[in-house]
Amino acid sequence: MMSVKPREIFIMGITREGKTFRPSDWADRLAGLMTQFRHPDCPAREPHLGYSPFCLPTTLGGVRCVVVSETLREIEPMAFDFLMGFARDNNLQVEQACLLDSTPEQLPTAPGLAIAA
Repeated sequence: MMSVKPREIFIMGITREGKTFRPSDWADRLAGLMTQFRHPDCPAREPHLGYSPFCLPTTLGGVRCVVVSETLREIEPMAFDFLMGFARDNNLQVEQACLLDSTPEQLPTAPGLAIAA
């Protein structure tokens, strides 16, 4: 079995005690702070109009999250440490995983598992 190194860190909007983190737009605010961090070879023409590809807000299973790419650690370690410190200081759950670029037809399924298209 091949081991895959996680490439993303998911900061979940759920505390370790299971409570929903507030305010409800925390993920958008946090990702908004990171808009300037982009790969040096691909500067955005207007970075204020979008999120950094290394720090994206999203919703997974009804839970607001911020997906942080490990690439941010290489580009700007202090920004990465800030995000991890935010999660730690607010007692948020953090998971490591890797996003798959797959269509729903390519993803494995299991009984009781529904994949939203």
